[in-house]
Amino acid sequence: MTTATAAYWEPLWLEGRRYRRLDEPETRLLDEHLGPGRGRAALDIGCGDGALARHLHHQLGYRATGIDCSPSALVLAAAKDSTERPGPLWRCADVGADDLTALPEPAYAAITCRLVYRWLDDKAAFVNRVRRLLVPGGVFWVVTEITGRREDTDPLHGLGISPAEAEILTAGWSVVRTNDLDVLRCYALRP
Repeated sequence: MTTATAAYWEPLWLEGRRYRRLDEPETRLLDEHLGPGRGRAALDIGCGDGALARHLHHQLGYRATGIDCSPSALVLAAAKDSTERPGPLWRCADVGADDLTALPEPAYAAITCRLVYRWLDDKAAFVNRVRRLLVPGGVFWVVTEITGRREDTDPLHGLGISPAEAEILTAGWSVVRTNDLDVLRCYALRP
């Protein structure tokens, strides 16, 4: 079974699996690279429980939409919204396979992809889809683990992207900025 589908992720979210929390060093970098939203559209791909989409929406002032292929993840995300403080829009979509013209906006000033890129089967097609959704001057923010950054004895030592997969991600952008946070690398990519 491919790891880029709801058939893989839905049971994990449903059984209560949770993933690395968004922390202050990561949000500080995100804020520096994306800047204030000023009501512009943002898309969080693979939003999971919605922490990053909510940060874009509430702290940075973007009009955020979070998409995920797991309905259970989206239920968790929406459960943190309230009528007093409405959150981002939540949509069930598989960025690798679904028709993205059904998204609420035709293009986005910021597109984020946190801890998802490593799991995509066709990384080049994914990056090309993102390019088409990004407005001129926009930012594609990717956070991913780099292979081999963990201790050799760590069972997750091989988790992450290879140098070749990093090249697919960064090729063809006019600006590429990276920052490392422990086992993660953050990419700010601009057309």
